[in-house]
Amino acid sequence: MAGTVTPDFGKLLSLDPDEVVTHSFVRDVRLPSGRTIALITLDNGRDYTRPNTLGPASLHELSQNLDALTAQAGAKEIDGVAVIGKQFNFAAGADLSKVGQIPDRETGLLMAQLGHATLRKLSELGVPSFVFYNGLALGGGVEIGLHATYRTVDSSVPAFGLPEVMLGIIPGWGGAYLLPNLIGIEEALKVIESNSLRRRFLRGPEVFELGIADAMFAPANFLEDSLKWADGVLSGAVKVKRKNEPGKLERLTKWDIAVGIAEKQLKEAVGPTPQSPYRALALIKAAKNADKTSAFAAEDEALADLISGDQFRASAYAFDLTQKRAKRPAGAPDKGLARTVTKVGILGAGLMASQFAFLFVRRLQVPVVITDLDQERVDKGLGYIRDHIDERLAKGRISSDEANRLKALVTGTTDKADFADCDWVIEAVFEEVGVKQKVFGEVEQHIAEDAILATNTSSLSVDEIGAKLAHPERLVGFHFFNPVAVMPLIEVVKAPKTDDRALATAMEIAKRLGKNAIITKDTPGFIVNRILAKVLGESMHAVEQGTPFDTVVEAVRPFGLPMDPYVLLELVGLRVGAHVLDTHHAAFPDRFFASPALDELADYGHIIEKDAKGRKRGYDPKALEIVKKHIPTDATPFTADQFRTRLEDGLADEIHRMLEDGVVAAAEDIDLAMILGAGWPFIMGGATPYLDRVGASERAFGDTFHHPPIRGVA
Repeated sequence: MAGTVTPDFGKLLSLDPDEVVTHSFVRDVRLPSGRTIALITLDNGRDYTRPNTLGPASLHELSQNLDALTAQAGAKEIDGVAVIGKQFNFAAGADLSKVGQIPDRETGLLMAQLGHATLRKLSELGVPSFVFYNGLALGGGVEIGLHATYRTVDSSVPAFGLPEVMLGIIPGWGGAYLLPNLIGIEEALKVIESNSLRRRFLRGPEVFELGIADAMFAPANFLEDSLKWADGVLSGAVKVKRKNEPGKLERLTKWDIAVGIAEKQLKEAVGPTPQSPYRALALIKAAKNADKTSAFAAEDEALADLISGDQFRASAYAFDLTQKRAKRPAGAPDKGLARTVTKVGILGAGLMASQFAFLFVRRLQVPVVITDLDQERVDKGLGYIRDHIDERLAKGRISSDEANRLKALVTGTTDKADFADCDWVIEAVFEEVGVKQKVFGEVEQHIAEDAILATNTSSLSVDEIGAKLAHPERLVGFHFFNPVAVMPLIEVVKAPKTDDRALATAMEIAKRLGKNAIITKDTPGFIVNRILAKVLGESMHAVEQGTPFDTVVEAVRPFGLPMDPYVLLELVGLRVGAHVLDTHHAAFPDRFFASPALDELADYGHIIEKDAKGRKRGYDPKALEIVKKHIPTDATPFTADQFRTRLEDGLADEIHRMLEDGVVAAAEDIDLAMILGAGWPFIMGGATPYLDRVGASERAFGDTFHHPPIRGVA
C-alpha cells in the first residue's frame, strides 16, 4: 500500500487476551512440476464444532507469515502461496461475540483496517495466491479467498456466504468491492443482500457455478486435486476463464440499474430502519469505478460506524441468543428423563396435521399414524404427505429407496385403537377446548399409561385441555409456528400438572425435529402470540379511534418489524387475528383490546388492497368503510409519535408482567421467541433491547430489561 500510513494495531492485540487464536501454519509443498507452493493451514486447535475465527491475534500472525512469504517469493524460493482450513472448516470470519465488545468507534475502525491490511497481502505477494475452500466459509473467511488470485471449492461445502448485512454490519474486509468485480453486480447483490437477509447460504456447487471459485473438486482428494490444479495454473497448462466477471457494458448499463432495483426491493422487504443493507448497497454501487484503496477505506469507515452503533450491538446479542441460549433452553429437565419415541400418533389429518406427519417421519424416521373423522379426510392427508416426499425425491434430496421407506412408515386410520403402541401423540384439531378434550379422551383409553400427549394449541389453556384426562401429568403444550417445516421455534408449554418426563420428552423431540424449543408457562398466548396480540390489538384500536392506517404503519417503522400490523393480520388470517384479540381481551381486559371492527372485517375478508403481484397497494375501500363505522364521534386520533410511544410503553409493561409472572425465565427468552417465531429482526435484538434504548422500560416500570442496556458506543 504505497503512499499510505499503516495504523498502529497494538491496541487491538491487547483487546482480547483470551482470543482463541486461529494459527496459520506454513509448510512448503513440492508440486509434480518441481515448483514449490507454500501451504498455509488455518487451524485454531479445536475440533470441527468450533470454526476458525479471525480475531486480532489471528490476523496479526497471518499478516506476519504473509510478509515472510512475500520475502521468500522475492528470493525466488516459492512459486505460489495457498491457504486451506482445518478439516471440514475453512474460516467463519470475525468472532462476533468479541467484535460486539469493541469499546469505541476508533477500535472498530482499527479492526476493519487490520482485516484489509492483512488480507490484501494475498494479492501483493509477488507470486500467485490460491485459496482452497475446503469447508464452511463465512464472512471474513470468504473474503480471504476474494483477495487471492485463484480459488477452488470442495463440492461438499455446506455453507458459504457473507451474512454480515443480516447481522447489522457489512462485508468490510473487501467483500463489498471484490465480489461484484469478480462475479458481476446482480449475483453479488444476491450473495451480499438477498441471501444474507434470508439467512441463506451457498453450497459448494453454487460457489463454483457463480464463478467465486475457479475449480471444484470432490472431498476425497480435495487438497491433492487443488494442488495439482494450482500446479497447472502456475505452469500455464490450465487457463482460468471467468464467465461472470463484469465487462465494460455491464458497468455502463446494468450496474446502476441493478442497484436501483435492489434498493427498491430493500425498501419493500425491510423498510428504511435497518442501516447495514443500505450501507452495503452504497459500497457495492461505488465498486463499479472505485480503485481498491479508496474502496477499502470506504469499507473501513462504514464498518466502524456500524460496529459502534446500536443495531450491531443488538445483532450480536441476537446472534448469541440463537447460537448459545437456543441450544441450552432455560428450565429444561434432565434429558435422561425423556421417553424413547418409537411411534408417533397425530390426531387430525388436515393441512397442519399433515405437515406434522411429514416433519416427524422425515426427522424421526419412525412409524407415524394419522387419524380423522372419516376415511376421505385421512386419505387426503396421506396424499399430502406422499406428495411432499415425492417433491424431495424430485429435487434429489432423497433417494427412491428412502422415499419408498418414508411412505411405508406413514399410515392412516379412523380407528384410534391403532394408536395403542404410540409413545407420542399430538393433536392438530380445531382450536376449541371441547374438541381437543374429546379427541384426547378418545385416544387415552387406547395408549399406554406412560405415553406422552401433546397439544398444538396456540393460545388455549393446556391445563383446561387436560382437565378430563386420567393422567393430565402426561400432557404438554407443543406449539409449532406456520409453515411448520420452515419456522424454527416450538413453544413448549409446561402446564401446572405437566411432569418432568413429559417436558423432557417434548424438549428432546423438538431437538430431533431440528427446532429450537423455549419453555413457557401455561398462560394465554404463551410468548409470541401474547406480544403480537399487543401489537395488533393496539393497531386496531388506533384506527378505531380515527387514526389513519398509514399513520400507524409509519409509527411502527422504528421497530424494524418484518411487516406492518395490517399485512400481518392478513397473513395470519383476519378470523384468526380476531380470535387472538378476543382471547387476550377476555384474559386481560384492562390491557388488551377486543376489536369489533376486526370481527366485521373477518366476515368481509380483507383489509389490504393488492396489486396483480400480490403486493400491498393500499387499503380496501370497503374495509375503510367498515372501520369508519366503529369510530366513536368523540374519538381522538393518535399522531405517529403518540402511537409509537403508546405501543412502546405497552409492550415494555406487558413483557415486564410476563417476566414477573414467570411466563419465561428471562428477557432473553422473550427476544429469542420473537426472533425465531415472529421473524423480528436481528438488528433490533428482538424486543427488549429496543425498548430499553428508547426509554420505554424506564417509563413503564422504572428500570431496564438489561443491565447495562444493549446499545452502541458511538
